[in-house]
Amino acid sequence: MGLLIVYHSATGGTRQMAEAAAAAAREEGGCTLKRAGEAGPEDLLAASGYLFCTPETLAAISGPMKTFYDRSYYAVLGKIEGRPYAQIVCAGSDGANAARQTARIATGWRLREVQPPLIHVVGAQTPEAILAPKTIPEDVLGKCRELGAALAAGLALGVF
Repeated sequence: MGLLIVYHSATGGTRQMAEAAAAAAREEGGCTLKRAGEAGPEDLLAASGYLFCTPETLAAISGPMKTFYDRSYYAVLGKIEGRPYAQIVCAGSDGANAARQTARIATGWRLREVQPPLIHVVGAQTPEAILAPKTIPEDVLGKCRELGAALAAGLALGVF
């Protein structure tokens, strides 16, 4: 068991953030990094904590993240209660609604939020900017690494 990081990324921003968290988590106690389309209930059951990473898409979680939750929700309901989680949102506008949606799903699973959502706003507001590949600034990637390291270390030490 260890940290499971599940992410979706359409333009590279969320992927960079998830990969930064995963790299630091591996140094602290290990983790599994999976794209939302490849992750499922068996991954949730095998992990002892979670980091969910999504882009904000039309003021919501991305479709592939929603599909991951839909595919997994009932299969793990009542089986992962009390496990810790955190989340990362790569947003065009504010990311708050995407974070609320993930939090509601986590509440249904009875997960414990151990860190407020890490939301990075890229400010993309035109179709061209929204669809363009993203480059996440180093200071934001540093925050992602800190989050991944803290989650993995907390799991390894039994803090959560």
